[in-house]
Amino acid sequence: MADVAEKAGVSRALVSIVFRNQPGASEETRQRVLRVADEIGYRPDSAARLLARGRSRTIGVMFTVHQTFQTDLIEGIYPEAERLGYDVLLSATALGRSEEKAVEALLGHRCEAVILLGPDAEPAYLEELGQRVVTVSVSRRAPRARVDFVHSAEGKGVRQAMDHLVELGHRRIVHIDGGRGPGSADRRRAYRAAMRRHGLEAEVRVVAGEHTEQAGIEAGRLLVAERDQGVPLPTAVLAGNDRCAMGLLMALTRAGVEVPRDMSVVGYDDSHLSHLMPIGLTTVRQDAVLMAEHAVRFAVERLESPELEPREAVLDPKLVIRGTSGPAPRG
Repeated sequence: MADVAEKAGVSRALVSIVFRNQPGASEETRQRVLRVADEIGYRPDSAARLLARGRSRTIGVMFTVHQTFQTDLIEGIYPEAERLGYDVLLSATALGRSEEKAVEALLGHRCEAVILLGPDAEPAYLEELGQRVVTVSVSRRAPRARVDFVHSAEGKGVRQAMDHLVELGHRRIVHIDGGRGPGSADRRRAYRAAMRRHGLEAEVRVVAGEHTEQAGIEAGRLLVAERDQGVPLPTAVLAGNDRCAMGLLMALTRAGVEVPRDMSVVGYDDSHLSHLMPIGLTTVRQDAVLMAEHAVRFAVERLESPELEPREAVLDPKLVIRGTSGPAPRG
């Protein structure tokens, strides 16, 4: 700032007024200061200025590498945070980088609040974190922890998918679950409940999986190998999420199983990948933008009003019917 002031022929205080966009400088002086700053490459350090006031106005977001639905959430987080006057800092979990390390990195950069996308942490850790900093968990509930929750009504989404498949005549419906992935336990329970409700309890089958393409590929190979040994293919599969569904579709295509003629496939999330296929994926849509907006607002509202108690937002999912679901094959 001193360099700008000297070259512009004004006081340092006047330079400060210009960069804070405060009254007290003529338009001519304002333009001269900005022009000089641009010439010498000066940019005001807004982070330092905020920290001097005891605020960073930054929200940290923990996410998992390769989880496509989480990237959709991040796209929704940025504009809402900007609208409310906050910056966003990302920290990823990956192989060899734990959630705890990702979160501590955010806190080390003085984030005022953290939004956790699909955390896998134990409830005790979430409770401890919620006592230290304003925390929002997206897609995973820990009811006794002092954190805000944003998630979709998993059971309702699965019921919509199952009703759709049953209406198409499907009876042998398999579920590939998502292991410890966010929402997996609720989706698994809802699948079993829907099969019972439709009188298909004898057909219940849950194949262990994860929220990855590889899990879908392995499940597909398993089902095809069973077919080759005389076990009929299921007529429909409800995958734990879209990534799993896409891995399954890859395995089925390689084995010559035609979707949806031979088998219908339904995913969960309606991530952007579900649109990028020759045949669109039937899936349960979670509104990523709405979930992101709720998460940011929850964080900001508790930062601005610390007396607020943590809250929970449960958003309605919606089945999106595309090309991977069709009538059950005869016989």
